[in-house]
Amino acid sequence: MAIERTLAILKPDCVRKNLQGAVIKQIQDAGFKILGMKMTRLTMDTAGGFYAVHKERPFYGELCEFMSSGACVPIALEKENAIADFRKLIGATNPAQAEEGTVRKLYADSVGENIVHGSDSVENGLIEIAYHFTESELIANQA
Repeated sequence: MAIERTLAILKPDCVRKNLQGAVIKQIQDAGFKILGMKMTRLTMDTAGGFYAVHKERPFYGELCEFMSSGACVPIALEKENAIADFRKLIGATNPAQAEEGTVRKLYADSVGENIVHGSDSVENGLIEIAYHFTESELIANQA
């Protein structure tokens, strides 16, 4: 198995509920290495750019509004099989359908406010990490 990178974003609902530490602990306990992490606030423009792949979807505007509604925490992660393992860790987008013990089952309130983002492919993981971090900000590239 290859080492992969994925982007997690602890969304504004996670930060509002002060659950960052609990979610990060689950991520680390699952064997992920944190390469970079920061707290930021997306604007409508930066959220729109990040979620541009969903631009034609009916939930796009609501998603951008939600993601720019407060602070969030992008986290660049690395691990063997990171994409599949992270998606399994966070659970289904709809928390009602998520498996017991997953991040979304434990903490999410709805499909729209589902605590955490996870990349859906190796390619998107790299693109999404680059959207939030420069290579020099990632610890793996520092001496």
